[in-house]
Amino acid sequence: MAAAVEREVDGRPVRISSPDKVIFPDAGLTKLDVVGYYLDVAAHVLPHCLGRPCNLKRYPDGVGGKSFMQKRVPASRPDWLRTAQVTFGSGRTAEELCPASMADVLWAVNLGAITVHPWSLRLDPRKAAADPDRGEDGPVVLPDEPDEFRIDLDPMPDAPWSAVVQVAQTVREALDEHGIAGFVKTSGSTGVHVLVRIQPRPYIGVRAAAVALSREVERRVPDVASTSWWKEGRADGSVFLDYNQNLWDRTTASAYAVRGRPDARVSLPVTWDELDDVDPADATIATVPGLLRDRGDPMATLDDVAHDLEGLLDLAARDREAGLEDLPLPPHYPKFPNEPTRVPPSRAAE
Repeated sequence: MAAAVEREVDGRPVRISSPDKVIFPDAGLTKLDVVGYYLDVAAHVLPHCLGRPCNLKRYPDGVGGKSFMQKRVPASRPDWLRTAQVTFGSGRTAEELCPASMADVLWAVNLGAITVHPWSLRLDPRKAAADPDRGEDGPVVLPDEPDEFRIDLDPMPDAPWSAVVQVAQTVREALDEHGIAGFVKTSGSTGVHVLVRIQPRPYIGVRAAAVALSREVERRVPDVASTSWWKEGRADGSVFLDYNQNLWDRTTASAYAVRGRPDARVSLPVTWDELDDVDPADATIATVPGLLRDRGDPMATLDDVAHDLEGLLDLAARDREAGLEDLPLPPHYPKFPNEPTRVPPSRAAE
């Protein structure tokens, strides 16, 4: 392995160990190639993780080897690294990476955490890039109110891209009816993420809005959209609307984040007009920087308007009045009001 190199990023020295280590064997890309990509797109990826706690999905032996999700920052880290105290769904707390600059992001990339996985809440944007030093008071403590509404479309293995697009465009239609602007990106895998900047509010209300929106989409395109938390309840070729991404402790890949796929694929923001014809496999470390230079960033205005969710919460209230229960949560979260039993339908019938 080559000797470590150092890059000065935003006034911070970032050490890159084993820069020639192969991270993507099929694509022939090294750790330094991944670092170079993130430096190329820094102005576009940083707004999506700035001031947000981030989980670290690490690939210590490169893509194709074993990977693991690390939530707590290791004890051995630079003094300048920005961290934040977070509370998980289980009620436990931890100190997580909370980037104040690209130096923090590249520190994580050096550990093999090639994908940026931010939470949906953040520091006040005016303070997010302030002095990142932790100081005597320890890590930053964030408010428990997300400012990002996420619609995560997760297709079944046999679902065609046309089904993903149909569900996404139905999400857009429903949001438009409530005066809400959604921004869309490929997940970097097989699905799509729709992001909305919102006025910060407690997670329970944001998730209620997500459940209501998901149910409305399912009513409009029942042959392709599903709100079933349990895979056994989803039809072949359907697309699941993962409403539970709007909970504390849940993360999605950031816009422009590199994914752990053999082709070094990237989670790519696109315009709604581009969505029909985009091929997620075309967005890679090699192609995305040039694409950004040629056509700009479709998510550049994401922060321009913070929407309220009142219309969707009214829809949620109407669903409750019609006798609909809440939808299930993941197992380690506290029980929510009106939530059904957290067991698959096949077990509930036993």
